[in-house]
Amino acid sequence: MAATKVIIAGCGIAGPVLAMFLKLKGYEPVIYERLAEPTTLGLSLSLQPNGLRVLSLIPGLLEKVAGQDLDAFALYSILPEDETLIAWSDQPTTYRELYGHPMKGVRRPAFHHTLVEHAQSQGVKIVWNHQIISLEQRDDQVVVGFADGATDVASFAVGCDGLHGNTRICLFGEENADYTGLTQTGGISPKPDFLTSKGRHPMTDLFGDGAHMIYYEVNDSQVSWALTRREPEAKETWRHIDEHMQEEFKEHGPCASWPFAGKEVAKSAERIVKYGLYDRPELKVWHKGRVALLGDAAHPTSPHLGQGANQAFEDIYHFVRLLVKHNPSAADPSTAILHAAFSEYETIRIPRASALVTGARKRGDNRVVHGVEERKKRNEKIREHWSNEAAVAEEYKQLYTQPFFGQSEI
Repeated sequence: MAATKVIIAGCGIAGPVLAMFLKLKGYEPVIYERLAEPTTLGLSLSLQPNGLRVLSLIPGLLEKVAGQDLDAFALYSILPEDETLIAWSDQPTTYRELYGHPMKGVRRPAFHHTLVEHAQSQGVKIVWNHQIISLEQRDDQVVVGFADGATDVASFAVGCDGLHGNTRICLFGEENADYTGLTQTGGISPKPDFLTSKGRHPMTDLFGDGAHMIYYEVNDSQVSWALTRREPEAKETWRHIDEHMQEEFKEHGPCASWPFAGKEVAKSAERIVKYGLYDRPELKVWHKGRVALLGDAAHPTSPHLGQGANQAFEDIYHFVRLLVKHNPSAADPSTAILHAAFSEYETIRIPRASALVTGARKRGDNRVVHGVEERKKRNEKIREHWSNEAAVAEEYKQLYTQPFFGQSEI
């Protein structure tokens, strides 16, 4: 008997991971991607213990993931009236022992290529240059239509096509992405002497006047950085700004004189990109009939908690776990079986994802305050928060002990 076919929309970060899990469980996934090849766009990701725990269930994958383990949090004020270390935490050194995995900085294009190549080595079919524009649901299948007029048929489909994907539109109609009011300007730069002198690998935050920079290592010789500011809307294209604007930013931009390596990483960037930060209105359900959403297609988030990809991996874990629970044979499932699995998946995931989307937006807003008094209040709140080590440890425990509910296998 032929394996049950599943169409996955999108070959970004989530799509290949979902496909590998479905393949392991006896399904026949096919990924359709609108781009013609794996993208080189994007800067970096912070893979955290909850996300790495899910990836570890795919045989042979984690040892291929190149990156840098991060072993501290360092937070600095770059304000003239308060130019100092605000807080330092060694808690990341405990993550491997406590949660089984560290926090790891990776370059996004390299990580994406690793996922694509590993999925293909496991027999996952990826069809490039095919943009999904329609979904026709029938009693026992889904007919997927593409921009070039072609169609394909599967038992069910999953939208992993991100913030701007069509799967969500096909299910729930057009809606505007919500601009958060913040932009990020960022790049990849040589590792600064400031980090080399410490002999450590901290995730570093710099807090200024109406601006916040974060940088962290993504390999032995490079850091990824992003500067967040409140500005007029800038589209999320992830394309680099022109050479004149790059030079202007390096020489006269807001971090051109920042201490603690802020100036150094901005001036030495290979290229600089700028993009707006968006999320979308909360959905009450993530599926309709035989089609479900996960990752950014379901709950796009701003990056200030570093949980975007990690939450997509949690989605995948529960999606596949519940699919196995309700359809253990991996036979062609009825719509009723899919509804049961998808509904339980939503019950678990929507509250957690929604809370983290809200938390990410709040953290972004709190980082970029203006005015002397507001800046002082922000810095003092940061000091107070990080001085309570037990509370910080509990916060990360709540984040990183997911998603397994006391078990590690799907």
